[in-house]
Amino acid sequence: MLADWQRGGFGIYVHWPFCAAKCPYCDFNSHVVDRVDQKRWRQALVSEIERVAAQVPERAVSTVFFGGGTPSLMPPETAEAVLEAIRANWAISNDLEVTLEANPTSSEAGKFHDFFDAGINRVSVGLQALNDADLTRLGRLHTAAEGRAAYDIARSIFPRVSFDLIYARQHQSLEAWKAELEDALSMDPNHMSLYQLTIEDGTAFKRRFDTGGLRGLPSEDLAADHYELTQDLCSEAGLPAYEISNHAVPGEEARHNLIYWRCGDYAGIGPGAHGRLTLPNGRVATASEPMPGRWISLVEGSGTGNIATDVLNLREQDVELLLMGLRTREGIDISRFQTKSKGLYNKISDLENVGVVDLSESTLRVTDKGHLLLNRILQELTSSL
Repeated sequence: MLADWQRGGFGIYVHWPFCAAKCPYCDFNSHVVDRVDQKRWRQALVSEIERVAAQVPERAVSTVFFGGGTPSLMPPETAEAVLEAIRANWAISNDLEVTLEANPTSSEAGKFHDFFDAGINRVSVGLQALNDADLTRLGRLHTAAEGRAAYDIARSIFPRVSFDLIYARQHQSLEAWKAELEDALSMDPNHMSLYQLTIEDGTAFKRRFDTGGLRGLPSEDLAADHYELTQDLCSEAGLPAYEISNHAVPGEEARHNLIYWRCGDYAGIGPGAHGRLTLPNGRVATASEPMPGRWISLVEGSGTGNIATDVLNLREQDVELLLMGLRTREGIDISRFQTKSKGLYNKISDLENVGVVDLSESTLRVTDKGHLLLNRILQELTSSL
């Protein structure tokens, strides 16, 4: 019988926390610094991989994801050293997916060949917008032309390439987004991540919003129209949503992110990285020190960058299954619920009666009608546990 985590698989997330500039909408753990001691960072990342491998040695790694920050700023030699350490400590699946997030500046695109030689076989390019005015408003350092050039270079080198766009931006009409999305689809993508602009706490956009300086944001109704248009155009183009913000040609889904959404196990390596590991004492949530300087000092001084390892109780595991799995079109197998709460099953029945979820055999999904109400649905379901 499969352990529950095996339904999702096992992957490695590696966080590179450095950026050339901090984007005003970004609440990720990213930092702008003058200098990085590359040899020191390379050794610290390898050390953390060896530490986690000692905890869960009998695993086969199916995906590796270099996120950030801007991991395309790291030397390709660092990515190569990390991948060598992973191969030295775990078995590797025959179709290992290795993704690198990249910003489309010309200097980074020039390193794509070296990253491919290091073992990267999938790149996610952060285009974010396809016009210069909005790129400037979003605080991006590249132009639309540079973004397209980086995407073209990536496609000529890597077997799998994705790109990101942000919609429901300031002063963006529905007609403008339709034209931009059609332009993006004409670039013949096989995977796109399309995110609605959200104003997150701790960001420059949030500070501007709080003082009335962030103008031109869409109404809730207009943002919903943007979302529905996105679903329609992408489906017509053969890239249906397999997760609420991710679209792919069938078979080109991001397998690493599917580990998260299917509640598999993953090791979090690097400053601020989170992980989920099934250990003899239960399923644990791990968290690393977020500040880069403190993280590397901890790794070198005490042998671990972790600052928290918490065993998840059964209710917490069920909450995660709902929060992650219902984002996907495939939904979740309700036999995986740990608590078997009667209140949860009653709430599922109520929501099914109003057409926002569907329970077929043992699979629970959110319907097309329900996706616009996903946050409310999740609130209703998790509160019933």
